Amino acid sequence: MAPHFAAYSFVDRITDFVPAKHARGQFAIPPHVPEFSSCLVAEAVGQLAAWVSMAHINFRGRPVAALATETRFHTDATPGRTLDLVVDIDDCDDEAVAYSGSASIDGKTIVDLIHCLGPMLPVEDFDAPETLRARFELLRAAGASAHRFQGVAMPAVMTREHARGQSLQATLAVPSEAPYFGDHFPRRAVFPATLLLDTQIRLALDLAREAPPWKDRQVPHPARVTHVKMRSFILPGQNVDLAIDLAPLANGIAKASLNARIDERVVATARLEIAG
Repeated sequence: MAPHFAAYSFVDRITDFVPAKHARGQFAIPPHVPEFSSCLVAEAVGQLAAWVSMAHINFRGRPVAALATETRFHTDATPGRTLDLVVDIDDCDDEAVAYSGSASIDGKTIVDLIHCLGPMLPVEDFDAPETLRARFELLRAAGASAHRFQGVAMPAVMTREHARGQSLQATLAVPSEAPYFGDHFPRRAVFPATLLLDTQIRLALDLAREAPPWKDRQVPHPARVTHVKMRSFILPGQNVDLAIDLAPLANGIAKASLNARIDERVVATARLEIAG
C-alpha cells in the first residue's frame, strides 16, 4: 500500500480559506505521469471541499460518495502544469456538505462541478482524525511536497456484450490491492467513484468512435456528466457489471446512460453527453 497522502491525494496547498464558506487550493500535476484525466481533476475539486467541510466539524466526519448534479468538462489537464482549485460551500454540517467548484490552469477552466452533495460519515471509520487535522494544517501553511502522485492504473475491464456504436456490457474487476487504497481510505478501503466514472467515460467514448460522425475521423470528447449518483460503496475485489447505452447523435451531442451493478444491485448511475 502506498504512503498516505500520495497515491490519491490531489491538494498540495490551500491558498485561501474562509471557514465553512470558501477555499482556493493548488495541485501540481507531476510531469512524469502519462495523463491526468478530467475525472481526477474533478476529484481534486471534491477533495478541497472535503478539507473545508471536515475542518468545519472538527474532523468528526468526512464526506463520501458525492452526488453531482452536473460536471462540465472543458479541456484536458496537462501533466507538468498546476491546477488552481476553488470551492464555494452552500451548506455544511455533520450530516452533509453541499458545494460547487472548479479547476483551472493559467486562468482557463478545466472542469466545473455544479451542485454537489457529499453525505458525512464518521471520520474514524476511514482515517485517523489527528492525522487529517495535522495534514490540514500543513496544507494551510507551507503545503505538501509536490509530485507525490505516481499515476493510477485503470482497473481491468472485460467486455461481455457489444453492439458497435450502440451499447456495451462489461465487467470491471476491482483489484484486491492497489496504491490508491492507501488514501481511499487507510482504515476502510473503498474503490474511488471517480475511477468508476473515468472507466465508464472511456468505454462510452470507445462506443462513440464506432458511430457516425466520429468513425469518419471526428474526435469525440466528454462534454458533461449529469445526475451522478453513488448508491453504495464498491469494495476491493468486487466485480462491477457496467452497462452503457449510447443514443444517436442529435444537435451535435450524443447522450449515454451509464449504469453499474454488483450482483444485480444498482450501485451507481450517471448520464454522459459526448461532443465532437
